[in-house]
Amino acid sequence: MKKLSKTARQNGITYGIVIIAFVVMQILISTGNISSSLEGLLIPFCYYVILAVSLNLVVGVLGELSLGHAGFMCVGAFASAFFTKCVQDTITNSLLRFVLALIIGALVAALFGVLIGIPVLRLRGDYLAIVTLAFGEIIKNLVNVLFIGRDSNGFHFSMKDAFSLGMEPDGEVLVNGPQGISGISHDSTFIIGVVLVLLTLFIVLRLINSRDGRAIQSIRDNRIAAESVGINVTKYKLMAFSVSAALAGVGGVLYAHNLSTLSATPKNFGYNMSIMILVYVVLGGIGNIRGSVIAPVVLNLLLDYFLRKFQMMGDNVVLNFLSDNRMLVYAIVLIVIMLFSWSPKMIAWREQVFHKKAKEEAE
Repeated sequence: MKKLSKTARQNGITYGIVIIAFVVMQILISTGNISSSLEGLLIPFCYYVILAVSLNLVVGVLGELSLGHAGFMCVGAFASAFFTKCVQDTITNSLLRFVLALIIGALVAALFGVLIGIPVLRLRGDYLAIVTLAFGEIIKNLVNVLFIGRDSNGFHFSMKDAFSLGMEPDGEVLVNGPQGISGISHDSTFIIGVVLVLLTLFIVLRLINSRDGRAIQSIRDNRIAAESVGINVTKYKLMAFSVSAALAGVGGVLYAHNLSTLSATPKNFGYNMSIMILVYVVLGGIGNIRGSVIAPVVLNLLLDYFLRKFQMMGDNVVLNFLSDNRMLVYAIVLIVIMLFSWSPKMIAWREQVFHKKAKEEAE
């Protein structure tokens, strides 16, 4: 029997972690052994994992710092929500409607990735980070001033207010500026979320281990050497950037269809969201796809579940302090994890421990 390669085994472990987690959660849900607050976090876990894995393709595999990931998420979310709002009375099959919205959200986000990537990827380092951050803010602000309505004469657009759309009395406002899109059908489910996580992992891992992926990694390691052997740097950088943008759009679609009303607030699509996704990538390990699966789940469990749960556990000095200072505790945990992951002494200690354990198992 042919032995699996090391890469295939590692990829299998990553897929296995997601599948096992899904099975365990399904058992807990079916037996009623999960709280409603934790069950409500399952879909957010999925789109945070998708966003972290897709950003790791740019930051870890391509080696470029992008801070505009929330912008691509915003594009995918609003494009898909707009489509769903337009056709939800026509296409009554929720799965078909969601699949079509997913394709549209991913394609529109990929298109923006190409349009932004062509001029932006000529920059590197801090300059690239600043420009992509600006792109994310521009997208969010454009969505906030966009008004779209529909009546028997077709669609109407305005960037002033809903009254300037000039619709007939029976017209419907689809996108209402800062108020966003309301009345979105709730098509996202945990099962769909897990399927999209596995699809994202399949695309990213296949790309990394392909010939194109090795070309992308060679650009990260030494751009000049890659150019000298005939690798089209612009082509492969644009490929990684557009695929990452499309997957961010997929995360945005899942996010949008988990809400009744979608609005482009700073909390949802601002630079804080981009920074948070980058934190997931860094803590999980830059270039470590499995880490980008685990880090979002662990950190969101800490911030949105355990620290909030302390608030409801009665009068206790320690618990009250933890609940009242959630963000402080969260910051301390981030620092501790960062030191454990990246401190040279901790890296040397982990290597020594694991080397000793492997040696004992071999004996």
